[in-house]
Amino acid sequence: MHYVRVMDAVTTRPLPGRPLAIPNLLTYARIIAVPMVVACMYWQAILFGGMWLRWVALAIFVTAGITDILDGYFARSLGQQSSFGRMLDPIADKLLVASCLLMLAADETIKGWSLWAAIVILCREILVSGLREYLAELRVSVPVTRLAKWKTTAQLVAIGFLLAGKAGDEIIASATGNPFIPVVTYCGLTLLWISAIVTLYTGYDYFRAGVRHLIEE
Repeated sequence: MHYVRVMDAVTTRPLPGRPLAIPNLLTYARIIAVPMVVACMYWQAILFGGMWLRWVALAIFVTAGITDILDGYFARSLGQQSSFGRMLDPIADKLLVASCLLMLAADETIKGWSLWAAIVILCREILVSGLREYLAELRVSVPVTRLAKWKTTAQLVAIGFLLAGKAGDEIIASATGNPFIPVVTYCGLTLLWISAIVTLYTGYDYFRAGVRHLIEE
């Protein structure tokens, strides 16, 4: 498996830190977006604000997702890859995903059986973070793989639909003249389950590769 091959490589020449490089500045912006999205969702769902707040939360979330694409692009095109960015980028993704999932569960956009999909995603992130931290002490390089990037993309798209949620459902019902059917919410929940399945695969593969390395040590 690809994870196994990646983890077999021990970092011998660490990248420079570059905390103020353009890709890292974009990652900082993604972290700043986390409390902004949470504030909008809290105001709308808990303090009973208007549905427009969900659109504001979605706009901030989409902007944050774009920075995730741009920071990788600039890191490669400008030659500004850094050890600091490699560490911070997946952390920013996890903060954004976890905080949104918690708020969506709080306002019951995610409820019932769909909570299990959110639990799988959150548990996987905790597991991988723990493995990364331990393996970093052994100077084992664990870069983000292509499949893990696709997993993150699926999660972000699912969460985007769910953030629109009721607001999107109301617009579709009004535009079509049909009775209220939560089409946008259902699309988000379906994508959430798909991303949870991919998350299970990547998490298991990652864990197996990590355990193999620890045993060999």
